[in-house]
Amino acid sequence: MRSKRSSIRALAAAAVSALAISLAGAVGGMGAPASASFDPGGFDFWVDSSMGPIKSRVFRAADGNTQRVVYALDGLRARNDLSGWEIDTDVSRVLTAWNINVVMPVGGQSSFYSDWVAPSNTNGQAAPYAWETFLTRDLRNALTDRLGFNPRGNGVFGLSMGGSAALVLAAYHPDQFRYAASYSGYLNISAPGMKEGLRAALLDAGGYNIDSMWGPPWSELWLRNDPFVFAPLLRANGTRLWISCGNGVPGVRDQVRAPIDAFHIGNSMVLESVALANTRAFQVRLDSLGPTNVHFEYTPDGVHNWLYWQDQVLNMLPDLSANIG
Repeated sequence: MRSKRSSIRALAAAAVSALAISLAGAVGGMGAPASASFDPGGFDFWVDSSMGPIKSRVFRAADGNTQRVVYALDGLRARNDLSGWEIDTDVSRVLTAWNINVVMPVGGQSSFYSDWVAPSNTNGQAAPYAWETFLTRDLRNALTDRLGFNPRGNGVFGLSMGGSAALVLAAYHPDQFRYAASYSGYLNISAPGMKEGLRAALLDAGGYNIDSMWGPPWSELWLRNDPFVFAPLLRANGTRLWISCGNGVPGVRDQVRAPIDAFHIGNSMVLESVALANTRAFQVRLDSLGPTNVHFEYTPDGVHNWLYWQDQVLNMLPDLSANIG
C-alpha cells in the first residue's frame, strides 16, 4: 500500500508540475473545439436564483415518467447558451430512449458548481456563484413543482470540473443523489500544485479569482469540496459511484488534421494525465476505507475529449438505469 501511494504521489507531482503551464492556454477541461449541435427534443427551463435567472435544458424520458432523473454537469468552459453535453454529444437522445429524464444546467463557467464565498474581483462578477444551492434547492424544487420530477434518488454525472462537483453533490445531498459519476475529474484538489494549476485555469476561463471560490488553500471549504477528503461520506451514504479516466495517450479518436488539432490534443494529454493522477489517488483513498459501492474504469487510451466522455456515458448507462428512480 505504501509503495502504491508513493507511486501515485510521484505521478501526481509530475503531472501537476505541468498543469499550470498547460492550463493557461488549454482547453480548460472542455475537450476539443465544439461542433455545435442543438437537440430540438429539449426545452429551456428557467429558474430564479441569487445569481439571477438560470437556464437549464430539460429532455423528457421517452415513456413520460417523472421518477428517473439525471443531472449532467458541464466542464470549466461552460457556455451560457447550451451545455457542452448537448453541443458535443448525443447523450440526451440516448438517455431519454432509456426512459431517463435529463437535466442540463447551462452556464457556471469556472464555478465548480459550488457556493462561492465572494464574487470574483478580477472580472466584475456582480453576485457570488451559488451553484450548489441552485442545484439542490432552487432547480430541484422547480423541477418538482412545475414538472413533477422526483426530487429523490436522482443521478448526477460530469466531466472534469463537473466530475468533482458531481461527487460533492452526492456526498452532501444523498437524499437527492444516490448515483454519481465522474469522468476525467479532479478528485484530489488539495494535492500539491493543484491550486496553482486551477488558479491559472480559472483566470484563463473567464478571468475568475480562485480565492473568491473557497478562500485560502487548506481552508475548511477547500477540504469540504475535495473528494479525496470527503470520500468517507460517499462510502457511508452507500452512493453508487462510476469513476473513469483515460491515460493521457491519444487514441483512434484523436486523428490530427491540422495544427490547431495538435495544439488541443497536446493540452488535453496534460489535463488527462493530471486527472488520472487525481483519480488514482482517490481510488487508493476509497480502498483504504474498505468495501465501497464504486466502479472504476480506466481506458487503454484517451485524452480530455468529449468523444471519450460520451463513450463513458454509454458504458455506464445500464448501471445508471438500474440505480436511479
